[in-house]
Amino acid sequence: MADEDYNDMDMGYEDEPPEPEIEEGAEEEDADNSNEEIPDTFVGTGAEEKEEQAPVERPRRTTKYMTKYERARILGTRALQISMNAPVMVELEGETDPLEIAMKELRERKIPFTIRRYLPDGSYEDWGVDELIVEDSWKRQVGGD
Repeated sequence: MADEDYNDMDMGYEDEPPEPEIEEGAEEEDADNSNEEIPDTFVGTGAEEKEEQAPVERPRRTTKYMTKYERARILGTRALQISMNAPVMVELEGETDPLEIAMKELRERKIPFTIRRYLPDGSYEDWGVDELIVEDSWKRQVGGD
């Protein structure tokens, strides 16, 4: 098709409502003046808002021991990350197996994960991996150190 086939008129969509015309003397809203209507209570520094929204530390209700299910999930997730070239948090001494590296990180408490434990009432507790006590079941079976 050639450019001559098109009209210079904008046909628009058939269902599109016409734009309202602005009456003379009516004020247009300016984007720069929109903050004038906000009360001063909503305008403040970010530090004040963070202090108000800080989580309240309650005494924890769950055990401080990592369960075998949490341990399995942490090790599996971290091993997958390591196998996909995530930075390793411990010094390697010839280890190449991602699961072995993840176990070493867990023993040294260097895994940067947070475990969220949901409670029956719908609330939850967050525990860092470094806060939990980890018992290696395989060490107990072998004799341990």
